[in-house]
Amino acid sequence: MTKDKQYGGLDVFKLIAALLVICVHTSPLTIFSANADFFLTRIVARIAVPFFLMVSGFFILPQYLFAGSRDTRPLVRFLKKTAFLYALAIVIYLPVNFYAGQFKGLDTANVIRMVLFDGTFYHLWYLPAVILGDMIVFLLSRKLPPKVVMAVSLLLYGIGLMGDSYFGAISGVPVLSTAYDAMFHVFSYTRNGLFYAPVFLAMGAWLGHSSRIRNVKISAAGFALSMVLMTAEGFFLHHLGWQRHDSMYLTLLPCMYFLYQLLIAWEQKPEPSFRIISTWIYLSHPLFIVVVRGMAKATGLVGVLVQNSLIHYLAVSALSILFAVLVAKLPIFKKKKAFQRGRAWIELDRTALRHNVKALRALLPNGCELMPAVKTNAYGHGAVLISRELNRLGVNALCVATVREGVELRKNSITGTILVLGYTHPKDFSLLRRYHLTQTVLDFSYAKVLDRYGKKILVHVKIDTGMHRLGERSEKIEEISKIFECRNLNIEGIFTHLCVADETSSESIAFTHAQAKAFYDVVAELHQRGFACPKKHIVSSDGLLYYPELAENYARVGIALYGVLSTRADMERCGISLEPVLTIKARIALVKDLFQGEAAGYGLQFVAPQNIKIAVVAIGYGDGIPRSLSCGVGSVLVHGIKAPIIGRICMDQMLVDISNIPNVNVGDVAVIIGQSGDEKITACDIAEQAGTITNEVLSRLGQRLEMLLI
Repeated sequence: MTKDKQYGGLDVFKLIAALLVICVHTSPLTIFSANADFFLTRIVARIAVPFFLMVSGFFILPQYLFAGSRDTRPLVRFLKKTAFLYALAIVIYLPVNFYAGQFKGLDTANVIRMVLFDGTFYHLWYLPAVILGDMIVFLLSRKLPPKVVMAVSLLLYGIGLMGDSYFGAISGVPVLSTAYDAMFHVFSYTRNGLFYAPVFLAMGAWLGHSSRIRNVKISAAGFALSMVLMTAEGFFLHHLGWQRHDSMYLTLLPCMYFLYQLLIAWEQKPEPSFRIISTWIYLSHPLFIVVVRGMAKATGLVGVLVQNSLIHYLAVSALSILFAVLVAKLPIFKKKKAFQRGRAWIELDRTALRHNVKALRALLPNGCELMPAVKTNAYGHGAVLISRELNRLGVNALCVATVREGVELRKNSITGTILVLGYTHPKDFSLLRRYHLTQTVLDFSYAKVLDRYGKKILVHVKIDTGMHRLGERSEKIEEISKIFECRNLNIEGIFTHLCVADETSSESIAFTHAQAKAFYDVVAELHQRGFACPKKHIVSSDGLLYYPELAENYARVGIALYGVLSTRADMERCGISLEPVLTIKARIALVKDLFQGEAAGYGLQFVAPQNIKIAVVAIGYGDGIPRSLSCGVGSVLVHGIKAPIIGRICMDQMLVDISNIPNVNVGDVAVIIGQSGDEKITACDIAEQAGTITNEVLSRLGQRLEMLLI
């Protein structure tokens, strides 16, 4: 699954927005009513460009604005792509520019103004605006917190507003009028990348970060009310004659906020081609305005094709759409998606993941949020896919085992806090800063190593309360205090780990309570000494299930998030409904007869007791299937019937007995973990057969298994 599937509604609205832009430049309702056309082109259609800006901010900027990522590659890729598109559009429109005499008498300053602010053709201003706006929001995010970035963006918008729809309000104030006149020598309009774009880019980034979908009815009501208010504002300003231009309104901001909420709540099938088509409608429609007018003049149909504004709009739109569709069909835009169900693959159930998030959140006390463990490739579930979905569900804190795991998430635009639970070598400390990762302080000696790096590093301090693995011992309060005195450690949290929270014996319960007391004693002593402990966390999956009262600011849920627990007994005891997220499937590569007395597989461990039929399943221990399931210990499901594994499991294949399963053919699907018909094989089944726990089975799944979030 990609962002596409969640946000297909954005693709559809891109087409609508592109057609609204054509309205602005053709005034289709003029033939009926000037007021109706003003409403359509100067009010309703003004949502189009802010929408495009918000989409860019939504997908590009959250990692910089909220996660402090120093990986600029996604932003640079977007800016390069936009700059290339702008350069291409400039070249396309050069003949029209020269024909219209638009370059006559231009000096260097005017050329710079056109290229950087106004666009070399009247609609191309958007491309330098989104480039400049992205750069402004990015640079602000380097130094300022998100709320301040938004405040600065709003201030810029306010300045731009006075030079746009509210120009009449300041035109009589000499100081302001002089200032704006000076600005208009640099650019023609305040509707540009400096004043107009940043606020909508920041709004998009904010919604991309929060991932909280508001109630659809509230969003619809908010959008409707905002549109009513914007209509009143637009006509009022028009009546006063204040508008120097009419792109910027006060009520456009809430209008876009509620509209975007509606669109991201709309789970429409993705339409990647719509993105290409909408882009080329936007870029090409002025050409077709020229073409339609030329055709009208040549055929004597000016009265029909031009003076009838609605027909003029429809003709321009039809030609623009046709051209854009033809462009979208060019081979350069045809990305062949790799077939992911060819050999062996993992299917991830998004609905099950959402169910588990909801079920676990229901256990959280007030003030606590999930910090899912996505280490070891999210327990074999695909860290990037799972983390993206968690971000969409409003989960903004994650934990990983290694710095490289954290880097991979950042490179894939995962936002929020990412806590590295394990050891990071000093040579990799730069990665912590570059990718805005939070490092665990393993003990006092490690704190000194981190501090000697000489640059600020985000950290959580781990306290060893009895597990005796990582963490400074809880009784060493002096050393813990000295950790808090390190100048270069930006301490954002303190935590411990419970080691017998899953055990039911009285000794284990007492030990867990002792661990909690030791942790709270440390926190109390630190407070007594004047050290703040911003975020506290104690529980992981078992801790949350059995000791929810110990869940402080974060719950580091791991295996439970994926719908399983370590053992079958744990599943039966947990008391909440969890749904397995993962299914493993593989193709049957071959079907053949094995005759009585013939042996099969390495070591000839299986000998046919009678004539049987076997299948070769294209998955093996190289994909993480335990070799201990060999020789009849484990089985797979084919057509809803169990087929025992015969002989030794190989690196890339396994053999199964399908004698009792009719109509098995090459290419059929075998289910290794999951359900087929009325039968199912669970991760607990596999773990029991292999003599281990589900955590090990899942986390060992091989990287070559394709992953699909469905």
